[in-house]
Parts: sequence; C-alpha cells; structure tokens
Amino acid sequence: MLAQGERTVEALAKAAGLNLTTASAHLQTLKQAGFVATRRDGVRIHYRLAGEDVAQLFALLRKVAETHQAAVLPARQAYLGDDGVDEVTREELRERAQAGEVVVLDARPVEEYLAGHIPGAVSIPVTELAERISELPADAKILVYCRGEYCVLAYDAVRLLNDSGRRAIRLSDGMLEWRLSELPVEAGAPA
Repeated sequence: MLAQGERTVEALAKAAGLNLTTASAHLQTLKQAGFVATRRDGVRIHYRLAGEDVAQLFALLRKVAETHQAAVLPARQAYLGDDGVDEVTREELRERAQAGEVVVLDARPVEEYLAGHIPGAVSIPVTELAERISELPADAKILVYCRGEYCVLAYDAVRLLNDSGRRAIRLSDGMLEWRLSELPVEAGAPA
C-alpha cells in the first residue's frame, strides 16, 4: 500500500485490516530495515517508501517467488479467483486508451488515485462502484486497474461491471508496475 503513496499508521491499519498495534509494529520493523521513511505532522506520523528502489525490490521479490515457489501461483488463484477475468498488458492499455477504445477506471481508494494515476483514468473506488456505475458510459469497454497484480480491487470491479451487463477487462498488473516501467503518471484530481 505504501507503494501507492504516503499514509498514516491509522490509515494503513484500516486499509490492511490490522489493529493499530500490529500495523505500528510492522511499520517500525520496516523503518529499522530502512525500507520506509517517516514525516511527522503534529501528533500524526506519515509513512512512505524510503525510495523507488524499495518498490523495485518488492516487485522483484514477488517475481522471484513466482518463479521459484510452486505454491505462489495456486495461492494467487485461490485468493483472486480463476473465473476467466480478461486482462491486457500495460502496452495494450496505452494503445487502447490513446485510440479512445476504452474508459480507464482506477478502482483504488481516492487518496491513492490522487497520489498518482494513469493519465486520463476515472476514479471510482470499487467500494463505490455499484452506486456510481451510471457515471460510466453504458456502451464503453472499461479497462480497470488497481495497486498491482495481486490486488483484488480490479478483479472485484471487473466482476461487478460484467455482472451488471458492462464490458470490462483488467490490467494484468497495476499502478506499481506502471510507475516502475516509467510510464506517464498524473497526480491530483483531473483537470
């Protein structure tokens, strides 16, 4: 989650479904290892990755685990499901978006979208999608992304959209890999 942007310990605990003590202990361990940096704002402490190299290390560790640990891919399928959710590569997303063939939907929480998103993406967090689905063009193909390839938000959004009669596909990875590939990133609300 820190690869998506700076967060307070309270926000991280809530997003990860951890109690405050556990989240704080994990963050302190990461800080002692030099993987995260902090910023104090009054009584609140904001955490962020110590550098882009930490995000690269995380992505590389994930790939190494997939290559050398047989249990990783079955665990991924058990967690994310294997119901035939169609996906596209980053390059395919860029081509389709530039050609105006798709609406790009960011399914992450708004604060993550504001910290950095794919240019032209629409922000509708998956938790709000059922209520806001009418904001998306009914006849458009919708290309959904979230944090990364193990993030369930895009899977859930694609399922919801397809179950509602929309045509939706998923980016095969996510914002972390997009950024690490040095593709364009916008920050803040759309103009």
